[in-house]
Amino acid sequence: MRRSHPLLVTVVALAALSACGSSEPAADKSSKVATLASPEAKASASAKPERPRERLDGTSEEFEAMLGPYEKCLKEHGALPKREWYKDNEQPDPKTITKLADKAEAADRICNPLYYPLPPWEKDPANPEARDFARDVVKCLKGKGVKFVATGDNGIDIALGGDQNDSRSISKGLDLMPECEREVAAKAKK
Repeated sequence: MRRSHPLLVTVVALAALSACGSSEPAADKSSKVATLASPEAKASASAKPERPRERLDGTSEEFEAMLGPYEKCLKEHGALPKREWYKDNEQPDPKTITKLADKAEAADRICNPLYYPLPPWEKDPANPEARDFARDVVKCLKGKGVKFVATGDNGIDIALGGDQNDSRSISKGLDLMPECEREVAAKAKK
């Protein structure tokens, strides 16, 4: 059974509650009838961008497209996306890198919570079933012969290679990860 997204439920509840209030005072103080602001005023006052969400089956091209608003925001706040730090494939000097990194960090504090894509729901820490998903992906990878694989310290990330940093487990795990994620997600939807 699929659970409702808690953020969506919260947004719907807040929208319903905000419709009960009034942003304009009533003309007659003795009147007991509430007035509502026009829908246009409400929409423009509360318009907040919705962050895109990655999908397990998404492509790198789709992810790059999702980064567009985030990168635009970075530029509006005086920073460049990291891939634009290098002109003509030349590495900037250390002072320039520090300056670019400081600007990017300050802009990211503003832009990330507004525009940076959210992880796939199956991997989102806000998802109460994310730990189960990670555990099942690890089980799948082990079933396919990945020797050194475990859930990370947060219970959601997946660590490949173990303490030995086993290159075979890392490469095989990276190759099989998308397949196992899809298999586990498909089983969860049944």
